[in-house]
Formats: sequence, C-alpha cells, structure tokens
Amino acid sequence: MPLVRIDYLKGKPAGFGREVAEVVYGVMTETINVPKNDNFQLIQEYESSMFVYDTSYLGVRRTDGLVYIQITLNEGRSVELKKGLYKAIAERLHQRLEIRHEDVFISLVEVKKENWSFGNGVAQYA
Repeated sequence: MPLVRIDYLKGKPAGFGREVAEVVYGVMTETINVPKNDNFQLIQEYESSMFVYDTSYLGVRRTDGLVYIQITLNEGRSVELKKGLYKAIAERLHQRLEIRHEDVFISLVEVKKENWSFGNGVAQYA
C-alpha cells in the first residue's frame, strides 16, 4: 500500500537511489508492517536550481546531502510507530550510505484504504 517518493540532488554515486529505496522498504516492513512485495517507489534526482530547502528550519542543519522521502500510506498507525519509522530510516541510511541524520527529511501522507487502485481499475482495499 505505500507509495514512496525519494528525491535528492544530482551527483550521487550510481545506485544511490536504489539503495535508499531498499533501506526505506526494509524499514517499513520491519516497523509498520508493510507486507512482502508491497514495494512501489519513485526515485528522482534534481538539478540544484530545482531543489529547494531551508538550511536551518526547526534547528536542523541541512546540507546538499538532503534526501526527501515522502511515503503515502493507509491511515491508522500510531504516533509511536511513526516515530520508530522515522528514527529507523534515518539510522539505517546513516549506517549504510553515511547520510547525515539531519539530511533525512520524511513526510507521511495518510489516505483512506479506498483511495488505492493497484491495477485493473479495481479498488482492491475498498
């Protein structure tokens, strides 16, 4: 059910986006019970003129290493599960790709189950 968007500046090593995607999917299966094979992700690189961010909003010091991760998923998970997801993604990206914790920006977009069609014009969860 999740649809994940991963966005970052051009200039990263080949395969960087796929590695971020693997980390995010792995953490989602471990922390918020995303089923096996429920893996739908979009990866996009941007020129610096098209990648805008504040370097210090809420006291977080961001750099050009910033990675945006937007996850659209079914509503209903607890705040504690969400906090665990954020922390685990940031930690795992730091361990695997040396991304600074401060450069992991995560946004969850929660939708009702009937707002999905995985193909064939059918609302599989409705």
